[in-house]
Amino acid sequence: MRYLKSLMTGVASLVLSLAAFSATVELHGVKVEDSQTVGGVKLELNGYGTRYKGPFKVYVGDLYTTKKVSSLEELIAAPGPKRLTMTFVREIEAGPFGKLLTRGVEDNVTKAEISKLVPGLIRMGDIFTVNKVLKVGDTIFIDWIPGTGMVVTAKGVPQGEPFKEPEFYKAIMSIWFGQSPADWRLKDALLGIKS
Repeated sequence: MRYLKSLMTGVASLVLSLAAFSATVELHGVKVEDSQTVGGVKLELNGYGTRYKGPFKVYVGDLYTTKKVSSLEELIAAPGPKRLTMTFVREIEAGPFGKLLTRGVEDNVTKAEISKLVPGLIRMGDIFTVNKVLKVGDTIFIDWIPGTGMVVTAKGVPQGEPFKEPEFYKAIMSIWFGQSPADWRLKDALLGIKS
């Protein structure tokens, strides 16, 4: 009887630990996974939150890394792949959204740096112009894969050639994690900083 009780306790704790291991969180109807695989490497959820524009929810963002990061510098220095995900909870026009991304870069880098980033920013703008409308449930991945570069995937389709320059990836990430982020609450949430 004691053996059976201890066996049942063991099974129960195994089930609980497996449930905790594969836990997903739901935010505004969007499932946020506790891990993602990018470039064959399993990444852990660093943080997640909601991008607001005024009172409106625009998207749920989540950040996946090989180790916990709490700043732009730590994100860039972290080894291996990284993924920033945006899952839209509101329908928006993609063209104006792309322009907001360009403005976000301009708010976080010097004028000298911007001049070097112009070709990449034009390509980023084109990605959003081609996609026209981002509907509820559409997802964009921005992945950094060492040896490949930054890969943008929209609605499940990779968008053109990777952006190879690490400086461009850092500039794009500054939109969320720079000194003047588009949304301070989202920055803290993605970096796992409790306010």
